[in-house]
Amino acid sequence: MKEFILLSLSDNQGVQKIYFVVFLLFYTLTVAGNLIVLTVTSSRHLNSPMYFFLCHLSFVDICYSSVTAPQMISGFLVENNTITFAGCIGQLFGVHFFGCTEIFILTAMAYDRYVAICRPLRYSALMSRRLCGRMVGVSWAGGFLHSTLQTLPIALLPFCGPNRVAHYFCDVHPLLHLACADTRAKGLAAVANSGVISLSCFLILLTSYVVILVSLRGQTLAGWHKALSTCGSHITVVILFFGPTTFVYIRPSSDLSRDRSVAVFYTLITPMLNPLIYTLQNGEVKAAMRKLCRRKTPQKTKQTLILRASWVVC
Repeated sequence: MKEFILLSLSDNQGVQKIYFVVFLLFYTLTVAGNLIVLTVTSSRHLNSPMYFFLCHLSFVDICYSSVTAPQMISGFLVENNTITFAGCIGQLFGVHFFGCTEIFILTAMAYDRYVAICRPLRYSALMSRRLCGRMVGVSWAGGFLHSTLQTLPIALLPFCGPNRVAHYFCDVHPLLHLACADTRAKGLAAVANSGVISLSCFLILLTSYVVILVSLRGQTLAGWHKALSTCGSHITVVILFFGPTTFVYIRPSSDLSRDRSVAVFYTLITPMLNPLIYTLQNGEVKAAMRKLCRRKTPQKTKQTLILRASWVVC
């Protein structure tokens, strides 16, 4: 098998043109929004561990959506959205690599929020720069190991029959349906791998927030408001990301059309909303963005004046 045909979200040509405009806008907003957050959080003014994790999260979101969105968007304009076998395996690897890395980074961010609220006096000692670097490094290494374990068994399968992938990107379950071999064991292994990671990390996150809420007993209303405002953005992102991924990967897939619709949320919608969620509810990020805009505005004004002066001289 040299190439596969990826299905679109709709068979209607008119609807596909609408989808092209909508999803191109979504992808543009995803890249632009995360680039802004990446630029702002990498500044020296925001040097706490939370912004260190947020910087990596924005980079992962850009890569994660870029693995699937361009292929999907271009497919709305052609009759057959084809992808080579090597490209399909590479897309499968990228989806699970960046997706799993995002799961681990979100889990690390939950630990950061737990320490900030429940151990505020020891926060600087517990969340050292070295520990944060190790946590991010483990997240990337864990994503690489997970994606390797998911990709290698699929790459070694024989594909000799139909080549229409019942999805808009190459994923484990749709490819298993096309293999010319008994894939029940590999299907269960894929569920055990992806599903257990998603569910276990979600339970860890849920437990951390239960502990945070229990530790807030006896606090004043101001203390509750501060804690919830600190965790609100992260809780929202966790629900938006883990809900769809857990639904898709925790069970053997029988309805691929439903999985295709749900996958839009965690591959494109959530990466697009992450910058809005973190900037709208975070005063420090908004303040840093305003400083960045003020710094660039005088530079543009100065460049305009120089350009006008050069025209006058000429």
